[in-house]
Amino acid sequence: MSTNGSNGASGDRLIRVDMTRGTIVVEPFPSGWKLLGGRALSARILLEECDPTCDPLGPDNVLILAPGTLAGTAAPTSGRISIGAKSPLTNGIKEANAGGNPGQDLNKLGYRVVIVKGQPADADKRWGLEVSADEVKLVPADEHAGKWNYALCEDLTKIYSKKASFITIGPAGELRLKGASVACTDQDSRHPARHAARGGLGAVMGSKGLKYVAIDPGRSRARKPADAKGFAQLCKKYTRDYLDGPQMFKTGTSSVVPVAQMLNTFPTRNRVSGQSPHAESLDGKRIVESFETRGGGMHNCLTGCVVKCSNIVHDAQGHYKTSALEFETITMLGANCDIGEMDDVADLDRLCDEVGLDTIEMGAAIAVYMDAGKMEFGDAEGAKRLLKEIAEGTELGKMIGNGAAEVGKQTHHHRVPVVKGQAIPAWDPRPLKATGVTYATSPMGADHTAGLIVNPGMPEDQWAQASQEAQLINAVCDSSGFCQFMTPTLDDIRTFYGTFLGEEITREQIADLGWQSLLDEWEFNRRAGYTEADDVLPACMKEDPIGPAKLVFDVKPEIIAQAKLRMEPREELFSTKATG
Repeated sequence: MSTNGSNGASGDRLIRVDMTRGTIVVEPFPSGWKLLGGRALSARILLEECDPTCDPLGPDNVLILAPGTLAGTAAPTSGRISIGAKSPLTNGIKEANAGGNPGQDLNKLGYRVVIVKGQPADADKRWGLEVSADEVKLVPADEHAGKWNYALCEDLTKIYSKKASFITIGPAGELRLKGASVACTDQDSRHPARHAARGGLGAVMGSKGLKYVAIDPGRSRARKPADAKGFAQLCKKYTRDYLDGPQMFKTGTSSVVPVAQMLNTFPTRNRVSGQSPHAESLDGKRIVESFETRGGGMHNCLTGCVVKCSNIVHDAQGHYKTSALEFETITMLGANCDIGEMDDVADLDRLCDEVGLDTIEMGAAIAVYMDAGKMEFGDAEGAKRLLKEIAEGTELGKMIGNGAAEVGKQTHHHRVPVVKGQAIPAWDPRPLKATGVTYATSPMGADHTAGLIVNPGMPEDQWAQASQEAQLINAVCDSSGFCQFMTPTLDDIRTFYGTFLGEEITREQIADLGWQSLLDEWEFNRRAGYTEADDVLPACMKEDPIGPAKLVFDVKPEIIAQAKLRMEPREELFSTKATG
């Protein structure tokens, strides 16, 4: 396979990789896209350049690696990256967002997006993409075939500079399984523990023959704003305001467990209950307590992060086991499978990171398998064996690795909690009706980061608008590069954009940016074959009651439909914070 590289024009650039021909072209980044990054940029490119009816694992799918608009700048906690493609899990558009340093490093080098098309003729060949200040090139990577993510990254650190960051896939991606994730390395130890997990995008990367991307920022510095003094002052104020505030994620999302248990949104035994008998042992404070005896602690996953929500979890001997053991993982691989020991959940989380799997999808898939009578609930060792079988490529492993819907299909089980083929996250739509509206209408399928509303007492007439506004705000946030845990508002983001670019960005512009992103995504799905009939939750959410109030998802179809009709932005919209 031949390769070629180019530095392209000065200023912002984009990289086009053709895996069929083995060629690379670097082009100037279109000036009309200056506000676009992350999710919005991914959506625009996919709508314009990807056939929505294509085979997600075929040569016509397009893989997008898009840092947020502010990635690579001094804006605090703003370096996240969006991975996009047509999803093999949902058969619609998909964007999955990740932390780590790759987004920062790409933008510092001036590369606003990497667009990967085509497919090698030899499906057994593996390739690496090297990106540096000097060149962009494809290199053979057959020696890394089949490697688990941690071993792969350990080997890559021996090849590339100490400053390099990596985007990788594990065996699940190479096997093109629908639950496969894309891993990004973190700031300090370069562990591949930050995952663009949802939607099976690791399988798309695997279908391109791409095992890893290595980004070496060299001596590149933070991107220069047009108003350097104003931008520096804004960054300092925004950081100070966050640090002086409540810092909700000071000990990570694992601390949410008691609240979720109280609200009946701590799914247990394949969601037949909203509360777990293991809530005390799975409470995130157990992790924090372990820091004193086992070591570990809280850290920031990317350069410039002030949130530091990532917990480093050690085993009983004080050895590193995993990092970012989050609420969703604890819930789906723990409570939802009736597994009650935090150490077991940490083992399962590490296995998912190693093999390259979405912890939400795997927790749902294993729970459906258990509920179908194929394994006892609470069998932690059995669950670990299943994840290892995924890496081995056994038929059972492939079934689990392809997600909850596939397990339901093959076991003929009736309780399969998915929307548009994607597993429902921990936050349950039965007590949180507006969140259920998001799951039904989001172009992404069931995805809490698309627009989470934790307000169980919200009146019915507010569900549609609350969902739409949350989806719009989060679309802008995921486009900006900001972490949702910084809880930026639309006003915050447009102010950062304006100061960086040296021009005013109006409220209308920033709201239109989020709405256009949603429109692009909905249009892609329409062309892919989706209709309003697909904007529904599964029967089990409508029929299986949870909690003392016997809650079910009973939202009327007309309310769900309203969430996709443009409403007049309220004044409060611009000061409402992103949530995830």
